[in-house]
Amino acid sequence: MKLNLREIIEVPGGSVPFACELETEGLDFPAVLRYKGKPHAEGRVYNEAGVLHLEGTLQAEMTCVCDRCGEAFDSVKQTQLDAVIVEEENEEYPEYFVLDGNDLDLDEVLSTCFILDMETKFLCREDCKGLCPTCGKNLNLGPCGCRKQIDPRFAVLEQLLDKE
Repeated sequence: MKLNLREIIEVPGGSVPFACELETEGLDFPAVLRYKGKPHAEGRVYNEAGVLHLEGTLQAEMTCVCDRCGEAFDSVKQTQLDAVIVEEENEEYPEYFVLDGNDLDLDEVLSTCFILDMETKFLCREDCKGLCPTCGKNLNLGPCGCRKQIDPRFAVLEQLLDKE
């Protein structure tokens, strides 16, 4: 989606609101099974002393796979949008977004902010216990029947205990 900013580029204090849905094609993450709908963004672009700023929120509802236990779970990702928009590219500030004439490619800004804010590890809950490394049982459902693994360096001592 292109957002025309012609009316605020030269007007300090000017503001242009936006509300849109983001396509999910470029938002592929290994732990995201599917999006329940298109991520929704709303906010505004405003001119503050000649500098254009984009602020707002982007919300996505997803079904994910837990990186510890492998179970599917529903998640809502809320991203705070905060970006600076400039008229021409500046090598010193590569994080700034560049206008195309008077238009801003809103999809590029939103998808970049969303990707950069995404978690590196997806967990079904903070205290997820994961899987037993021996039998593979989900430890969130209860303990497994596996015997606790002993450090191989102490295997000889274990044999002494077994004799008694």
